[in-house]
This record gives sequence, structure tokens and C-alpha cells, in this order.
Amino acid sequence: MSIPELTPVTTLLLDADGTLFPSEEPAFVASAVVTQDFARHFGLTGDFSPEHLRRATTGRNFRTTAKDLAATQGVRLNAGQLETWVRRERTEVTAHLARVLRPQPDVLQALTALRRNYRLAVVTSSALTRLAACFTASGLDQLLPEDCRFSAEDSLPVPTSKPDPAVYRLALGRLGIAPDQALALEDSATGVASAVAAGVVTTGLVQFVPADERTGRTEQLYRAGATRVRSSWREFAADLTDDAVRVAT
Repeated sequence: MSIPELTPVTTLLLDADGTLFPSEEPAFVASAVVTQDFARHFGLTGDFSPEHLRRATTGRNFRTTAKDLAATQGVRLNAGQLETWVRRERTEVTAHLARVLRPQPDVLQALTALRRNYRLAVVTSSALTRLAACFTASGLDQLLPEDCRFSAEDSLPVPTSKPDPAVYRLALGRLGIAPDQALALEDSATGVASAVAAGVVTTGLVQFVPADERTGRTEQLYRAGATRVRSSWREFAADLTDDAVRVAT
């Protein structure tokens, strides 16, 4: 792996769930309840336990998961039906995360240091209402205000989910930067694929991935196109102590 000349980066594009806070496990506990009701309502079969859903669908939002579950079993959902279930899942998961999330001192410390030299923005598949609740619970409101948050669920004309690169392209356009002026940070292969498809160099982060899954997740992140994978926010911040980022090829 060679290291070409330093490439200037002005903006960090940060995934939210599983990257800024450890929300994946608690989110799927709440989401699985809705998913199981959804499956019963439409006669779907399969494993809809929180752990299975987390392993199978991390990086995707409920809208995409529900559509895919229905489509693979030949069930047609109209727009109204889908929206009803999306709203319920969003409400229940948001309420649960608001109760259980807590500030992560190392994340707050790293972001405080990084924003001295970089503009920070959030690029997520999650809804903005869920993001707002998570940020408040995690103490991130002042570091990552509303005008720098971009959601594949709410910010696009047509809702989508990573690995679709649309939300990254939207963020680049709204921020007025070229892809090579940004560096993305993602915890999932779908997130990495989304950023890479938009032309953004991407670092993987496994700090909030369960310990027994980190080796496998690291391999997935590299396969999806991450140029490096870091085990902690401390390591990620250390990569950016200069005003430029080394891009591995």
C-alpha cells in the first residue's frame, strides 16, 4: 500500500449510528419489535430477532429493510402502508435511544479538537428526528448543529438509504465542496460503499462494534473501499493532527 502526496481535506463527513455513538444494539432492540409486528401483519417469515437484524441490516434504514423484506417474499406494499410502519419504527426507536444513550467523553474530546481545523458535518441514513434525539442524549448538539446534518431519509427529494451515494452527493453540494476536499468516517460496509461511490475517501471505525465482530467488520470495511480502519476516535483524530490527510491507495 503506497502513500502518495498529502491531499488537503477541509471537511469531515461523519456517519452517526455506530460511529458518533453506540446506538446500533439498542436501536435494533426497539426496531425488532416493530419489524416483528410488521412481519406478522404481512405474513412474512424469517429471523427478526434484534441480533439477526443488526448483523444483516446495519447501515440501512428501516424503510429499505421493510421494502426488501416484503419484496423478497412477494408482498406488495403501497406507499401509505410503508409510511405508517416507517413512522412507527422511527417514533419507537427514537424514544428508546433518547432514554439509553449517554455522552461519550472520547468522542466529544476528539470532535472538539478536530473542529479547530476541519468543518464537521453528519451524513446518515437515519431520520433527522431520530438524529436530533441521539445528539441531545449524547451531548453533540453544540458540536454538530442542525444545519450540518444530512439524512438519506429526510434531506433528499426521494428517501433512500446507504449504500446509495445520493446523501453524500447532496452533502457535498450543499457544503460547496468537491469530493477530494472531504474525508468520510463510517462504521458499516454499506456506509463506506455510499461514500466511496460519491468519490469521498473513507476511513472505517470499529470502536462501537462488538469486540468479537471487529476483525470481520474490519475486513468488510476494507472490501467496501475504506483506505484505513481505526479502532478508536483517539486513533482517528491522531491521523488528522496535520492540515492534510494521507490517502492510501
